[in-house]
Amino acid sequence: MDSTAASVTPAVYGESDRPPRGDYSRGGTVLADYTCPQDWASYTAADHDTYRRLYERQAAQLPGLACDAFIAALPSLGVKDRIPHFDEINERLYKATRWEVVAVPGLIPEVPFFTLLANRKFPVTDWIRTPEEFDYIVEPDVFHDLFGHVPMLFDPAFADYVQRYGQGGLKAHAQEACEKLARLYWYTVEFGLIRQPEGLRAYGAGILSSVGELRHAVQSAAPLRLPLDLPRAMRTRYKIDSYQSTYFVIESFAQLFDLTAPDFTPLYQMLAAQSDIEAGAKLPGESSA
Repeated sequence: MDSTAASVTPAVYGESDRPPRGDYSRGGTVLADYTCPQDWASYTAADHDTYRRLYERQAAQLPGLACDAFIAALPSLGVKDRIPHFDEINERLYKATRWEVVAVPGLIPEVPFFTLLANRKFPVTDWIRTPEEFDYIVEPDVFHDLFGHVPMLFDPAFADYVQRYGQGGLKAHAQEACEKLARLYWYTVEFGLIRQPEGLRAYGAGILSSVGELRHAVQSAAPLRLPLDLPRAMRTRYKIDSYQSTYFVIESFAQLFDLTAPDFTPLYQMLAAQSDIEAGAKLPGESSA
């Protein structure tokens, strides 16, 4: 199996029963907000080599498949041949969009996750997969989080959308609507596509960090691609163990930000009376982009 983020479960999708693999599991300190020190000195030469090989393999796949904003921002991660210091990235990221990355030991509960996003802090897992897991992981590691997510946070409109998502997540938790909102995260932040003048391109981290799903999402004739519609996305189930069979397409990051401006309470009430839609299912009148 390819190292697709379709095989991982981001923190927003609920608490995990798997123990943290990062700093906490090594006896480190986890703070009240579920962040922890990166403890960069604990990474081994093998860890850095795994990151380097993953970076090189994935960067080679990007031309013609990744969106312009991602390609332009990727160099802002800094070094390619080792796991970066988060502080080094933050010097550039904070200047660009007032965001910063913070280390977490693994999957964290919904409320701390939403709270961090609402405060423009993106949680990045501090551990990296083993060489044996090079092509498959079951939850996000530092490569997925840094390479897949962080470059897009250098785009002001997208960065504002992620903060707004975190703010909306806190409201959704109070209304017991996190499952619906989680699907929006999945189909935008993780597996979103954007239409550029040259054609479809990926901006979702789960696509951008996957050597196989990147080509599948943008070029394959197999998946259903639909214009992003909030009720449709929030009703649509997703796959966690294979490539996605449904993707949602936006025209701009400004459109994504504007779509999330209204209060979602009426939308949640409407969705509560509607059935879910299976991944890949096409409704009457729909056609794939």
